[in-house]
Amino acid sequence: QVQLVESGGRLVQAGGSLRVSCAASGRTFSRYSMGWFRQAPGKEREFVATMDWIGNGDYADSVKGRFTISRNNAQNIVYLQMNSLKPEVTAVYFCAAKEGPYSALPRFFDFWGQGTQVTVSS
Repeated sequence: QVQLVESGGRLVQAGGSLRVSCAASGRTFSRYSMGWFRQAPGKEREFVATMDWIGNGDYADSVKGRFTISRNNAQNIVYLQMNSLKPEVTAVYFCAAKEGPYSALPRFFDFWGQGTQVTVSS
C-alpha cells in the first residue's frame, strides 16, 4: 500500500504560480511512477503530468511549458510546479502512484490521494 497526501492548493490570481505537493508513505516510493490528474466540477478526471522513478515523463499538451513535475525520492515527495496559471485550470488536483512505467491513463494508477483544490481567479 502507498498512502498519498496532497497539499498546497489554494486561491491564486491568473498569471501567478503555485506548487502543489504530494507526500507518499508506505512502500518504497522510488519504485513507483507518479502522476498528477485534475478534475473540475462536472468534468471527468484528466491527465496533467506523469513521471517515472528516474525522471522520464510526459505532460498534457495544455500544460506543456507551464507545468513541471518533479520528485524527491529521498523525501518521498512529488511536486507539480504550475506557472502562468489560467482560470480554466481550476480543479481538484490529485496525485496518484503506480508500479511500472509512467502513464497518462488514470485507470492504470493503483493509489490515489484525496486531492487539493486549486482555484485561479481572473
